Amino acid sequence: MNSVDALRHLVGFQTVSCDSNLELIDWVEDYLSGLGARCRRTSNDEGTKANLLATFGGDGEPGLVLSGHTDVVPANEPSWDSDPFELTGDGSLWYGRGTADMKGFLAVVLSMAPELARASRPIHLAFSYDEEVGCLGAPRMIEDLLAQYPRPELAIVGEPTSMAPVIGHKSVNVFRTRVEGKPAHSSQPHMGAGAILAAGRLIETIWRLGEEERKDPEPAFSPPWTTVQVGTIEGGTALNILPSSCEFQWEYRALPGRDQDRILREFEREATEKILPALREFAPDARIVTREEARIPPLIPSEVRIPGMGSPGVVSFGTEAGLFQRTGIPTMVCGPGSIDQAHRPNEFIEQVQLDACEAFLRQLIG
Repeated sequence: MNSVDALRHLVGFQTVSCDSNLELIDWVEDYLSGLGARCRRTSNDEGTKANLLATFGGDGEPGLVLSGHTDVVPANEPSWDSDPFELTGDGSLWYGRGTADMKGFLAVVLSMAPELARASRPIHLAFSYDEEVGCLGAPRMIEDLLAQYPRPELAIVGEPTSMAPVIGHKSVNVFRTRVEGKPAHSSQPHMGAGAILAAGRLIETIWRLGEEERKDPEPAFSPPWTTVQVGTIEGGTALNILPSSCEFQWEYRALPGRDQDRILREFEREATEKILPALREFAPDARIVTREEARIPPLIPSEVRIPGMGSPGVVSFGTEAGLFQRTGIPTMVCGPGSIDQAHRPNEFIEQVQLDACEAFLRQLIG
């Protein structure tokens, strides 16, 4: 099975994060088990999704981890020119959801599995679930890996970097804040508490904290500062009713090596000391509740190097690399395809990128 054949199979599994990935995991496990891999699964609490850890080689010495996620973002955009879950292409470009992010890397790994099975040192293939919604699956897989085998000497996370080595990335910190006020007629604001106006003040706080971060840039990154974003907001029922609730989802992506909790800490202080007291002036039971939805640690730039690969760089998107690193496993991000193609209609990967990834892995295991 070559990389394109493997990619065609993988793209055909509709592993959007809101759905199960078990059909893909079943197919991959059956294939790798047939080549002699020792396979282990770790699942989510509901049993609807699974990580797969497949190991070739002896288990008494450190080895290499090749890590990637099996889930993809939705493909609901009307501007797709083809079925996003059917691989199409002309031999130089291959289109489909997940081709770049990141089933292209998984496809190359699977196509090379017969060679990996003959490697002189252990190789762990680590395929995770729910990376796109916060790297939710990888921690269980890494915990299981370390419980069963010696700590690996290197992990490669195959996110799309156009095959450039990456040794640093920002963290991803995702939260959902709910403001609970009190409904009343809009002509009588002293009888209630409008949740949307309070939420607006909180969002303005998030913006201000983000602007402060721009004063202390790190030129290696693009953009060179910790970024903030409010992605969704819901609230209100009618124009002439003070809204009883408002909920918004927000994130910040902090530079590695910086205080990863500063923005959250300052946001909560502002909410507690200034905005909540004003909300409770006419509604003593009003509340502001912030819930953590995902915390992906940064990849701290390190001295990890692979001969012949050139100078490593950094990226702003998050990966499970920081999860491997914080357990003491030296980690690098390097994979085929461009992040510029990810999460977009007509996502594609170039055949030359698949070929380059294959050459890189062959050098690595050699």
